[in-house]
Amino acid sequence: MAEITPGQAYGFFTDTSVCIGCKACEVACKQWNELDGHDPIFGDGYDNTGSLDSQNWRHVKFIDNVPNETMGTGAGKAWLMMSDVCKHCQHASCMEVCPTGAIIRTEFDSVFIQPDVCNGCRDCISACPYGVIGHSEEKGVVQKCTLCYDRLQGGMEPACAKACPTESIQFGPLDELRQAAQQRVDALHSQGVSQAQLYGADDSVYGGLNAFFLLMDKPEAYHLPNAENAVLPSRNNLGGYLGAALTAVLAVFGGLIAFRRRREPAVETPAEVPAAAPPATVESTVDEPEPEAGEKE
Repeated sequence: MAEITPGQAYGFFTDTSVCIGCKACEVACKQWNELDGHDPIFGDGYDNTGSLDSQNWRHVKFIDNVPNETMGTGAGKAWLMMSDVCKHCQHASCMEVCPTGAIIRTEFDSVFIQPDVCNGCRDCISACPYGVIGHSEEKGVVQKCTLCYDRLQGGMEPACAKACPTESIQFGPLDELRQAAQQRVDALHSQGVSQAQLYGADDSVYGGLNAFFLLMDKPEAYHLPNAENAVLPSRNNLGGYLGAALTAVLAVFGGLIAFRRRREPAVETPAEVPAAAPPATVESTVDEPEPEAGEKE
């Protein structure tokens, strides 16, 4: 392992083509960072972790894409496995929405949450497109992968990369990792593995990921946003700013019109003339003489 120098960008290159799903990265991460984890729950497969959260900063995905056939060898296909982690995005949504400034970029170009500044508002959880951040009910703050910030400060590589037996997780300077990743993709293509591709190695996904991957299928198969969908929320791009500004101008204009109309004197409408009442029937009050006795009526 080369010397770790502050001021240089470091990250992970995860080669999913050699991941065996051993979960050594998960165990090492929990041991070093003193994470309790959750009780394992098995569903339809071997994934007993479920997802990334406040107690799981590494999560090995088991994606069964092999046809369900009683006989055969899976038609030459194998399960997709991927040790998922925080991507430490260059355009980090979590950092943009944090109201307290708790989320910073360190001297190693990683995205780090300062626990003593975090107020536990969870805004970053909603903003993260990869669902890597979780809220710790015990500590009252949000947590995620720190790229083993404390180990980097001591000149040591992250625990997960140290423990990976197949070197699926590689740590180092980003420039060197990108070169190694491209060489690996070229080698797989020369062997006829045309589906191998890099994800997050360039700036097409959130400005580039400091933790990028070699995938053996489309990003959607790993439940990752592709380049077309990997964009910041509309409020954080030029179109969103223009739309918000136009909406604000129209709102102000409409408010001025409404205020002006309220100040205008009300136009008095002529009072309605009540309809004439129908003439009352006048009853005669003159007493008619009663017929005398003997007179015929």
